[in-house]
Amino acid sequence: MARANANGIEIEYETFGSRKDPALLLIMGLGAQLTLWPESLCEGLAGRGFFVVRYDNRDVGLSTDFERWGVPDLMGAFAKLMKGEKVETPYLLADMAADATGLLDALEIDRAHMVGASMGGMIAQVIAASHPQHTRSLVSVMSTSGRLGLPMGKPEAVAMLSAQPEGTEREQLVAHGIKLRTVISGPGYPTDAAAMRALVERNIDRRYYPPGAARQYLAIMASGPRVDLLKTVKVPTLVLHGEDDPLLPVECGRDVAALVQGAKIETFPGWGHDVPEQMVPRLVESVSKFCKAA
Repeated sequence: MARANANGIEIEYETFGSRKDPALLLIMGLGAQLTLWPESLCEGLAGRGFFVVRYDNRDVGLSTDFERWGVPDLMGAFAKLMKGEKVETPYLLADMAADATGLLDALEIDRAHMVGASMGGMIAQVIAASHPQHTRSLVSVMSTSGRLGLPMGKPEAVAMLSAQPEGTEREQLVAHGIKLRTVISGPGYPTDAAAMRALVERNIDRRYYPPGAARQYLAIMASGPRVDLLKTVKVPTLVLHGEDDPLLPVECGRDVAALVQGAKIETFPGWGHDVPEQMVPRLVESVSKFCKAA
């Protein structure tokens, strides 16, 4: 892995494949480190002829954090938003989009296919609309427009976004991480218990940093819906979504596809809100086929 100075911060990143190939930027979701993109997916896409870059968003993993801002009062912020009041936040999704394009600039990459999952999909949407000169295509994965009135996720899945571990001991953190991943997964792609534990342990040992996730959540809230923004997207767009996503129901993905003129959408029965190894071959096929055509 390596680190680049971009948009005034340091960003941790990793690459796969040949720099001579078209670039493909993988953007992860809320509180998720770059390691949540399976290496098999990265290597699979590189094998299809892409220069793959995955990275830690600001405030997560080994990229710059915003510790000095402290832990936000998310409930208080939500109440302010409901009243139409301004919410103070250290950054917005637009800043995170500028991080991504800044990373491309640092790597001397003119344009890339933007592939974002969940919050990463939101960031990718902003990039496609606001930085089209950097964007070859947009692949919005298990994400949403943020439109008010869209179906809510299952209560147990939504609750996990703010749930806390029972304690600070490593095993308690691991148990909490396993519970989170179990709750947001889909019925069609169960994860092997040992593999799930290994993934959770790896990420906790790399960096366990919930305050950053809280600030990212605040950024999502303060940035507002992207309904009008998505209508301006002109680059080729593909939406991928699980039909059994318990956190952002499939209707959220369909809404994104409906808002972007000419967008294509693929939905998958049994897929939840994660990137299980069993889905990797299908994702490699869908993403590589679309991006090559774009």
